[in-house]
Amino acid sequence: MADFDADVIVIGSGAVGSNAAYELAKQGLSVILMEAGPRLPRWKILQNFRASPRKGNHNDPYPNLPYASNSFTDGYLENTGSFDLRPGMLRLLGGTTWHWAAATWRFTPEDMKLNSLYGVGRDWPIGYDDLEPFYGLAEIELGVAGSDTQDQSGQGRDLAYPPRSTPYPAPPEADTYYFARLRDRIGAEGYNFVHEPNARPTVTYDGRPACTGNNNCMPVCPIGAMYSGNMTAQKAEDEGVQIITEATAYNLEKGEGGKIVAVHYKTPDAESHRLTAKYFMVAANGFETPKLLMISDVANSSDQVGRNLMDHSGMGLQFLADEALWPGRGPVQQGGIFNWREGEFRREHSAIKHALSNNVPNKMIAERLLAQGIVGTELDEKIRDMSARFVDVSTVFEMLPHPENRLQPHATRKDALGIPTLSINYDIDDYVKAAVPVVKEDYANFVRIMGGEVIEDDTGFQNRDHIMGTVIMGDDPATSVVNGECRTWDHDNLFLATTGVIPASGLINPTLTAVALAIRSAQIIAKEI
Repeated sequence: MADFDADVIVIGSGAVGSNAAYELAKQGLSVILMEAGPRLPRWKILQNFRASPRKGNHNDPYPNLPYASNSFTDGYLENTGSFDLRPGMLRLLGGTTWHWAAATWRFTPEDMKLNSLYGVGRDWPIGYDDLEPFYGLAEIELGVAGSDTQDQSGQGRDLAYPPRSTPYPAPPEADTYYFARLRDRIGAEGYNFVHEPNARPTVTYDGRPACTGNNNCMPVCPIGAMYSGNMTAQKAEDEGVQIITEATAYNLEKGEGGKIVAVHYKTPDAESHRLTAKYFMVAANGFETPKLLMISDVANSSDQVGRNLMDHSGMGLQFLADEALWPGRGPVQQGGIFNWREGEFRREHSAIKHALSNNVPNKMIAERLLAQGIVGTELDEKIRDMSARFVDVSTVFEMLPHPENRLQPHATRKDALGIPTLSINYDIDDYVKAAVPVVKEDYANFVRIMGGEVIEDDTGFQNRDHIMGTVIMGDDPATSVVNGECRTWDHDNLFLATTGVIPASGLINPTLTAVALAIRSAQIIAKEI
């Protein structure tokens, strides 16, 4: 150890990086975990949220510093494509899972063989069975509550799917009245409702209280029931991991034999430091990971770093039902409609998921009414009536990887530390556009079934904050950045732990999958060291 600062350095302390660091430490290795942003206690974030007038900005309660700005900051990125891709990413210990909706789905075996089955997109270089045990480990660490009996493919079969070797750590929460009534009425006409597994345990779990349904998971769980990456970062520190915050990596140094020998980082005063290790893992989200590789000129012999950018770019429907449903109590989303997850249609158009958003709608409704000039007693009565009947459907599409959808270090813009910001080119493909008529037909059916009054049924494409593909996984070093171990083809001792490795987006939130992959990679590193 005298020749190295650590056995492994992990860059990025979100859910993915913190789980990698924790697993490495449990395997007996010395680990340094680096984070560009600061460490904040939950009470401070909660205080910021309560004091902020910008409740709709989920980044607002969090640090936004010149040396570690969040993704909503002016100048953080420049979009050059037809779509304004701007996911809500955070930079602080624990990362963006401080304000996620905590959805923890697994990909299906079919999702991982998209090209073989349907002739589009890419296959994963590993199969579902390779990842399944690590899904179980990830679910235990995150404290996932879910149903052990549902067919999550949405085909309505009487079996648990995808296959599981272990039960969920916690049972699913009770149905909200909102979810139950929509399922009772819309489900009666052939739409398959599936419970959403989520990292909000329904029982006291690992020092966390059971979820009490506060309904502001985004932007912050006030009691710490919902999982966030800082929880595992703390466990990693207790296991002996050295955490260095306010440390922005800007260069991965290459040595003999193509190995990475050091990481250079800057502190808020722009002072540069160098750390060495035997192995390195970059876990700095789907944007910052490829940026670090590109500005370091590493891992890019394929010219695929930063390319193949995928989000679950979606659209939305909002309407008033003919009965009171009382949204806004319980988790911000509890499940959705999965009729379009599996099937031969995937040869022609993307898979589709309709999620039932369960946010408190009062503020949006009040703003809409005020814009119409409604005030006084009438305003109060209408807010009460419309908020009770409000339905919000958030649809996501399966995107395919395209090399021209990409991010790059900006040619001229730099942040306060002199590190390039980002330039992004992103266009919605024809595979997604071909699914839009299907979605609009579903929307019309939902409104008809619920006796609805449409507020908005054509939002255009929207951000969904699920960044994949930017350091894509594959079985050919000419067309991918990492192999099935998430090891870079160009550097034996450099692994990437991020949703950016995912080569086929499917429909589901990618965080659990990235955590499972990170734990798997950590075990591979531990065996080699």
